Order: sequence, then C-alpha cells, then structure tokens
Amino acid sequence: MCVSAAVVLWLVAKVVGWLLAHWWLLLVAAVIAVLAGIGWWRQRAQRAQWEQAQARALRYGLSQLDALAHRQFEYAIRDLLRRDGCADAVQVGGQGDLGADVKATDPLGRRWVIQCKHRRHGERGAAVGTPELQVLNGTGRPVHKADVVVMVTNGRITRPGHVFARQQRLHLVDRALLGAWATGARPLWELLPALPPPRRPPARY
Repeated sequence: MCVSAAVVLWLVAKVVGWLLAHWWLLLVAAVIAVLAGIGWWRQRAQRAQWEQAQARALRYGLSQLDALAHRQFEYAIRDLLRRDGCADAVQVGGQGDLGADVKATDPLGRRWVIQCKHRRHGERGAAVGTPELQVLNGTGRPVHKADVVVMVTNGRITRPGHVFARQQRLHLVDRALLGAWATGARPLWELLPALPPPRRPPARY
C-alpha cells in the first residue's frame, strides 16, 4: 500500500515537473481551447439566428393545412405561435389532454390554451359547434389557467357556436382567420379582438 502511494506521488511529481518545464505547451493548449470555444459559440449563435429567421418566414397555405393529419395540424399551430414569439409553445394534445392541444405564453405574458379541430375536407367538413366549445370552456380557464382560450379549425364554426363563444369570452379562429394568420406575418393576437390586457409591458428595443 505504501509502495503504491509512493509510486503515485512520484508520478505526480514527474508530471508536475514536466509541465513546469514545458509551461508554454499549457499556454498553447489554453489558447487553442479558447479559440475552439469562441468558434463553437459563434456557430451556435449563427445557427440560432438561422433558425429564428426560418421561424419568422414560416407560412402555411390552407391547402397545406387541409392535407395534414390531426396531430400534424396541432404541431403546425404550435409552430405558428413560435413564429409569433411564443418561445414556450408546446403541443400537448392527446389522450387526457382535457381540451388543450397547444399551450403557449405570448410576449406580453398572457397564457394561451388552444384546442384544434382539423377537418380533412376543410369548410366542407363537419362544423365545430357548441358541444366542442363547451368542453374547451369547461377546462380552458379553470383547469389550464389560461388568459386566452382559443378554438382553431380549418373548417367552419356554427352560428350557435359563435354566440356561445361571445358569451363565454372564447376566441374563434375559423378557416378565414386561420388563412390570414398562417399565410401572413402578423401574430395571432393582432388578429383577434377583445383580448385580455398584457401581464407585462412589451419589450423595448
């Protein structure tokens, strides 16, 4: 045991002595490490800028949205929210989602809960009606603590559904509004009326 400890100490002393005698190698290694770190950071920043530029340029035509499967439609809505500046937008739809398919926080601090109703045949498909909106209304604020509760569809919404949504302060994105949002560059909160006030002031640039 003592012999092993002595050997280890001798090796450590040798290594330290060699490093002290060749200190310039440590300096070169440190410079290389710093340069590599700077290069990695620049690549990461450029990649992030490129991804942000891609996100800002994201557009969907209605025909593209019609062709999606329901889950893909939810992801498309999530991506549009991210394009608009909701960095935390997430797809949560699935079994047991309690009426929420997409959740996000907008740049003004408001919490959004969105239910998606995809219609394979677009406006020729079954219209979204009061029953679907009742489910969303029952969970959007009480369960998910949303500030803004939204129903999004690539199809139609019935007239009673519109009446119910106004009464319950639900926001509707039907095919026409979805087209304006998905193919344009304006964020959804600029297209919807009567949104709740911001939770925090807008960022200043």
